[in-house]
This record gives sequence, structure tokens and C-alpha cells, in this order.
Amino acid sequence: MLVYPSSIDLSSRTLRFLTRQLTSRQAKIGTRWRRLPASRQALLALAHLRCGDTYAQLAAGFGIGIATVYRYIREAVEALAALGPSLAEAMRTIREKAFVILDGTLLPIDRIAANTPYYSGNHKRHGMNIQVLTDPFGRLLWASPALPGSTHDLTAARHHGIIDALAEASLRCWADKAYQGAGGPVRVPFRGRRLKRWKRLHNTSHAKIRCVGERATATLKGWRLLRKLRCSTNRITDMVKAVLVLHHAST
Repeated sequence: MLVYPSSIDLSSRTLRFLTRQLTSRQAKIGTRWRRLPASRQALLALAHLRCGDTYAQLAAGFGIGIATVYRYIREAVEALAALGPSLAEAMRTIREKAFVILDGTLLPIDRIAANTPYYSGNHKRHGMNIQVLTDPFGRLLWASPALPGSTHDLTAARHHGIIDALAEASLRCWADKAYQGAGGPVRVPFRGRRLKRWKRLHNTSHAKIRCVGERATATLKGWRLLRKLRCSTNRITDMVKAVLVLHHAST
């Protein structure tokens, strides 16, 4: 396999952050020797998460075996996922915001038609449902655990306790039509085609606020691995948590 120099559009601060986490983890478990030092392992994990490089590509680039690449990436993801905030922890920061934007997105996965629970009728593809909360400027605050793609956004929000948490914090929330019926603090646009003028104006104003939340989806999918996941669906939640932690570490 041919090998060539490449780059990752992340700051060195992100690399140093992950290196510290891996160094701490290795000291805790008493690791004596590794094929790669913690800094190189961190670089390998970032190349996989940010650029979506495959195990075979990384093995050739770093001069190690594919099985070793798998172990190194899994270790890095688990170390980062352990730092991921729960909704209750994230609400401490979210409470300080004027309002938040709630949105759902689908992370595509490599599944066949037989895997019905993972098929999203809305997106016409297999994937995992992720709920995200952003601040008024579209900055990503929190991302939920992954649910099968067939899960409706409102059902997912209720499952994760998002609506109850927002109501308890008395925090206003803007969301799209998928959250119709959520009630409480969640504000959604009016549905229908022949709406009165004041309702159309309300929907226009609502859309201008809510569309900013699309930046969070772009932020998540800026990590190319999340554009098409080929790992076990049981690992996707940890992948999302790892990306969220790295995103916050780099900003």
C-alpha cells in the first residue's frame, strides 16, 4: 500500500488533550510498553474520527497491525466517552442560556434492508437517531445517546428526558415540526398549508431562529466518521460522546 503525508484540520490543543487522557489511562492500568507512544496513538485516533480513515489505511500509515489499530482507537474512544457529560450535567451550562434549539439528525450506518429498526422513513436510509441541543448561536452544547433510526424525534426527546429537563429549568426551546405535541417549553411552528397571515409570519420568525441549530449537525458531521458509520451500533453512542468531548476541547 502506498503511503503519503496528510493533514487533519484540528488544532494541536486537541492532540495534546487526547494525549493527556491516554497517558493518564495508561498510567492507571499500568501499561509498560506500546508500539506507539500516547501522542502517536492520539494522532491515529484523531485521523480515524476526523478524517474517517479506515483501519487498513491507518495500519499502513503508522506501521502497525490492523488489530492494533482497532485496539488503540477503541481505547481512545472509551477514554473520551467516559468524559462525556450526561444531560443533567450539561443542564448546568444550558440553564445559563437565554434559550436553546433542539434538533434531531440521522447518522447513516452500514445496514441492509432487513434491519428495519434502523431504517428511517423520513430520510429513506438506515441510521441512528441523535438529538442535539445548541445555544442561540448554533454552538453544540450536548448530543444524546444513539437510538435506532426509526425512532421519531419527539419519541427520542422524551426517551432521553430532554423535554422534562427543559421544563424543570424553565428554559425556552425552539424546535421544528417533528416535535409537535411536545408541550411545555418547546416552541414549534404551525402546521398546515393554508395558514392565516399571522401564523405564516410566526413560522418565518420561528424558522430564522431555529435554522441556526443546523450548525450543530454540521459540526457533528464535520467529523467524517459520523457521515457513514460501519462499526457496531452498540459503539455509536461512545463515538458521538467522544466527538462531543473533542469538539469542546478544541473550542
